[in-house]
Amino acid sequence: MAVKTAKAVRKPAKTAAGTRRLRIRLVRSLIAYPKNQLAVVRGLGLRKIGSEVVRPETPEILGMVRKIPHLLNVEPVEEP
Repeated sequence: MAVKTAKAVRKPAKTAAGTRRLRIRLVRSLIAYPKNQLAVVRGLGLRKIGSEVVRPETPEILGMVRKIPHLLNVEPVEEP
């Protein structure tokens, strides 16, 4: 009988009080851009032109933003 191994469950990273956040807005259409750029936009949680999300400033998010700077408007968010 085969032994099943438990899958590693990735917990969301805790955001510290001092973590900077970014407001990311989609400002260009995705028509005629490669599918990998479409996947990055969807991975950020953006869907339509003008949609925006607030994400923590992590290396993963910054890497995604650097892949498609021609499609996005990014600005830091002040935490209260």
